[in-house]
Amino acid sequence: MITRIVKMSFKPECAETFREIFDGSQKMISEFEGCLKLDLFRDLSDDSIYFTISLWSTENDLNNYRDSYLFKSTWSKVKPLFSKRAEAWSLVNAD
Repeated sequence: MITRIVKMSFKPECAETFREIFDGSQKMISEFEGCLKLDLFRDLSDDSIYFTISLWSTENDLNNYRDSYLFKSTWSKVKPLFSKRAEAWSLVNAD
């Protein structure tokens, strides 16, 4: 199983727009083949910083999503809202 964490920092005036985009895409992303779970978190002290944490069956499933039209079309809407470049990590259990 792969855990994918993405940190996104938005221009303060764009954070609500991001939420609308996420709310409209969450179900489709969650139903993408290999996606086991998708959660959205907001930074406790900064309303313009969000994290997505998703669980994927395999790295191949994650890569298929990242190569998909769904990802590319969603990302193209979200990316202009950033105040700085997104950061992402793909993790596996260390046990």
